[in-house]
Amino acid sequence: MTMQDAGASGSSPQSPHHDRRVTFAVIVAALGYFVDIFDLLLFAIVRIPSLQSIGVVPSEIKTVGIRLDNYIQTTGLMIGGIFWGVLADRRGRLSVLFGSILCYSTANLLNAFIADVPVDSPLAFLRHVGLGTALAQYEVLRFLAGFGLAGELGAGVTLVAELMGKERRGIGTTIVASVGVLGAVFAAIVAEYFSWRTAYLIGGSLGLALLFLRVGVVESGMFESARAHVAPGRGAVWKLFWPWSRFRRYLAIIAIALPIWYAVGVLVKYAPEIGASLGCPPEAIPAPNRAILWCYLGLAFGDLASGLTSQWLRSRRAAVLLFHGFVTIAIALYFLAAPRTLVMSTLILLGLGVSIGYWAVFVTIAAEQFGTNLRATAATTAPNFVRWIGAAGSALAWQFLENYMPTWQAAAIVGVVVMVLAVVACLSLRETFGTSLDYIEE
Repeated sequence: MTMQDAGASGSSPQSPHHDRRVTFAVIVAALGYFVDIFDLLLFAIVRIPSLQSIGVVPSEIKTVGIRLDNYIQTTGLMIGGIFWGVLADRRGRLSVLFGSILCYSTANLLNAFIADVPVDSPLAFLRHVGLGTALAQYEVLRFLAGFGLAGELGAGVTLVAELMGKERRGIGTTIVASVGVLGAVFAAIVAEYFSWRTAYLIGGSLGLALLFLRVGVVESGMFESARAHVAPGRGAVWKLFWPWSRFRRYLAIIAIALPIWYAVGVLVKYAPEIGASLGCPPEAIPAPNRAILWCYLGLAFGDLASGLTSQWLRSRRAAVLLFHGFVTIAIALYFLAAPRTLVMSTLILLGLGVSIGYWAVFVTIAAEQFGTNLRATAATTAPNFVRWIGAAGSALAWQFLENYMPTWQAAAIVGVVVMVLAVVACLSLRETFGTSLDYIEE
């Protein structure tokens, strides 16, 4: 069975009916990733006002923010990535697209109502299970949001890649990634005009609205074929770690994208703290929501450019290596320019966003490197391991090095290590542009 036959699920690949179903799947996957990124970055955007509102003292806002975002939420992403990835390969891509969005949308709606629980409250039982404070509730809900968010991108990209022809699937995944990252821009705008609690309500409501739109999306014919033929090892996550050749391939996929989440999780989210360490004047340091807005606006253009570049070069690896060069230049400018004006800071963040925009090619590679019985598991877990290692791992190394040197120098050293790992990993990967995805990992 060819991939287009499988994707059509019985329809002619050239039929208008099939084309409409594929177009609809791409649109819904893109909107799903849009909501995913909105909710994923929302805490970083409202970090300071939300933590101030629940009583966190100013001196603890950075530490508490790193714990909630870089550690707790990304740990939820990592665990959720395994759960949703296995589910997608065992029960289908659509089961994840419905389950994950319901999970993270509910968590974000509840996030709008966190508060310390009085002793005489009807909810006083929360005090007996360790959830009597707003901060404790925040921690649990960020974990649950991360757990739910973990399934969105991998399942959506896998579905689009399997429904589209092998020469065009890169365009489909590029559209999904490019539209999706604009969710962070929208979240930053929402935070400008609404309170942090209202922003969480908007994010959760967007997810529930999209849930109903997904009713018309079709399952991947390639997955249905694998299930009908009882393909071995569907969703067997341990198969990603054995044999060594497959595990090495999986590690390389994760490593190539580490600079993206190092940049987002450290350089962008904590631009105020790093900017102060660089000696930038206060008026030249953007607020977290503005830093994220400009970075992700650039990232949307970068995603589109990297995806089209990989199509033009007919090579995923060449496109990623090209953007690795851009990232290296952007990170160097971030630390060496020490901007004295807000305009200069904005341009640096915008350029950094463009340079890390090879996320679109990365998620395509993650889907293309594995057979149908492990594809969704790999495509769902890999981005979330990247988020966990790139954000949590980078933050942990950064905080450790801060004990021995200034904040900005610690962050810069972590960046050098991350870039070296990414380039070496990319050189070790096989080219997957135009290869058939209709095969099983034995």
